[in-house]
Amino acid sequence: MKSFMAKPNEIERKWYVVDANGKVLGRLASEVASILRGKNKPIYTPHVDTGDHVIILNADKVVLTGKKLDQKMFRRHSLYPGGLKETPYRKIMASKPELAVYEAVKGMLPKNSLGRQMLKKLRVYQGTEHEHQAQQPEVLELNI
Repeated sequence: MKSFMAKPNEIERKWYVVDANGKVLGRLASEVASILRGKNKPIYTPHVDTGDHVIILNADKVVLTGKKLDQKMFRRHSLYPGGLKETPYRKIMASKPELAVYEAVKGMLPKNSLGRQMLKKLRVYQGTEHEHQAQQPEVLELNI
């Protein structure tokens, strides 16, 4: 019996809408990353992007548990000596909550060209409105 390998032209992509209201950031990010990779499909192939498009709404209402809001830092580096910048998540969630959700999902995808291709299928919005009604996205309830 041969192993099944999905081919890029055989993949059917769906669009999903996920409401992040009251969801824990890490649990939401891991579920969304799994959908972006295509692990929820029977045709999953590790070296092919078999995932679906995901729209995340209400990114400003996502929850961080424990003391993470004050103790966890968002880090970025300019690649120059001494170029490390740290910002507490409380400040990030107040100013750019979409960035926090986006980076959490990005950290759970492969760190290669395939991961970057998967990340292009993610859209994160602060409120309840999005501009992808033409794609007829399905509402996806995550059991987290």
